[in-house]
Order: sequence, then C-alpha cells, then structure tokens
Amino acid sequence: MHFQKSRGKTPAFQDMSHSDRTFSFEFFPPQTAEGMEKLRASRKLLAQLGPRFYSVTFGAGGSTRDRTLDTVLEIQAEGHTAAPHLSCIGSTRENIQAILEQYIAGGVKHLVALRGDLPSGTASTGEFRYANELVSFIRERTGDHFHIEVAAYPEFHPQASSPRDDLLNFRRKAEAGADSAITQYFYNPDAYFSFVSECEKLGIAIPIVPGIMPIYNFSQLARFSDACGAEIPRWIRKRLEGYRDDIDSIRSFGLDVVCSLCEKLLAGGAPGLHFYTLNQSAAVISIWERLGLSNA
Repeated sequence: MHFQKSRGKTPAFQDMSHSDRTFSFEFFPPQTAEGMEKLRASRKLLAQLGPRFYSVTFGAGGSTRDRTLDTVLEIQAEGHTAAPHLSCIGSTRENIQAILEQYIAGGVKHLVALRGDLPSGTASTGEFRYANELVSFIRERTGDHFHIEVAAYPEFHPQASSPRDDLLNFRRKAEAGADSAITQYFYNPDAYFSFVSECEKLGIAIPIVPGIMPIYNFSQLARFSDACGAEIPRWIRKRLEGYRDDIDSIRSFGLDVVCSLCEKLLAGGAPGLHFYTLNQSAAVISIWERLGLSNA
C-alpha cells in the first residue's frame, strides 16, 4: 500500500484512525539455523498483530546481504510484506541493480534505503555517498515500483555538522523520491514533535513514523545508543542503572517508559509506530496489548 504525499500539513499531525496508521516490525537476518528458527517463531506470533510490513536489515558484507535476501523472500512467500534495507556502504550501481531485480522477481514492492554506517577499517562508502543518491538511483531504474522508506533522526544524526544540515539532508532524500520515513529510536517525544515541525517548515511532506526500541536490558541499550547517537534521558538511565541485574524490574520499568512514549506519540498524531524487535516478540506484544492496539 502506497502512502499519499500531502501537499499541505505534514501527515504526522493529521487525525488518523488505527487502520490509517502504519505499524511495522524490524528484524535482522540470523547468522545460524537456530537463529532463523527463533525468528520464524517470533514472526509467527507478531504476524497475529497484523503489521503493515516487516523490514529486514542489510549489512555491508556479502554474506549478510545473502541472508537478508533469503529472509525477505521467505517473508514474502508466507504472504506478508517485506521491506528489505538497502545500504550505500560498499555498494555499486551494478550490485544494487542486481539486488533490485531479485526483489522485483520476488514480488517485493517496499524498500528501506539508507546510507549505512562504515564498518571499522572501511575507507569508502562505495559508489553512493548519501542515501538521497541511492533513492534517486532506485527511482531512475525502477520508477514507482517500490515504496521507499528513508531514515530520519529526531535527535539529529551523530555525524551531522549541524541540526540545519541534517534537516536539509533529510529534505534531499524526500525530494529524491522517498515516500515515507522511519526514525531512529528515541525516548523523548518532544524531540520527535519538534523534528516533524521543523520538517513542515521546510516543506517536507512525507509521513515520518517513529522508531520504537523496547527496553530489554540496560547494558545492551547503552551500547546501541552510544553507537547510533540515540539519547537515553538521564532519569531513565539512572533508574535503569539502579536496577543493576534485576532483569524483571528493568523490563517492567522499560515497558512503562515505552508504552508512555507510544501513547504520547499516537495521541499527538504520529502516523504509526515501527518497532525494533531484535528478533523477539514478547516485549512488542506486551506493548501492543498495553496500548490496546489489538482492539483498535
């Protein structure tokens, strides 16, 4: 299903029913047969929630790319919509063209186009320097076949020279042909609403769906956040640190924090939610039930 680009108010602040909103889940391609079986089990449970699509991450290495393709085609074969990630890092026009052809042959109509992060020791991004160049290439080669998602950073990309430059980079992705965006995860709803407001001022009129990271454990969350530049508000960090190894308390507190965040986002007009599942289902299902989305 394609979103319609608005010509007026940013879609994130329009009134929407549950059916108009986009709820989606992100997976990473497992490295082992056991991991694939666990993902299948999680996917079966999450499928009952009726997501619009599943996104599948994509690494810079060849083997990771093959696992992404395998996972995507399996999801498609199950009758669900898969949205594979495509990254600029290490990519050439030739290999991106080949991947696009494979996805078209597999019935894929939804992509997530990203610049990606340079792996340690990698000196060059490849033939595409920025995500807007990748989006332009996909549009040039495939027209409107794909619904293209891009990334957005409410707390701004850690490598951006300034908030203004980051917003202009985002606008270039929209102008290149992106249909909608998924944000990096965050825990401050004001950051999201402020970002969308700034986008509106720049004439960026594509839906911007908040990315949601359930809280599984503190050390993992801190590691992810340090790597991607996502801020853990001080009050949340202190509470999580105080629980030490009490996993049950961490998850209970995390559920409260994330549910409150989601409630504020949806009440404020966010056009949906995109959950970073880490290939697990329990936390997402708990959030879903707490929000009452099953009955919406």
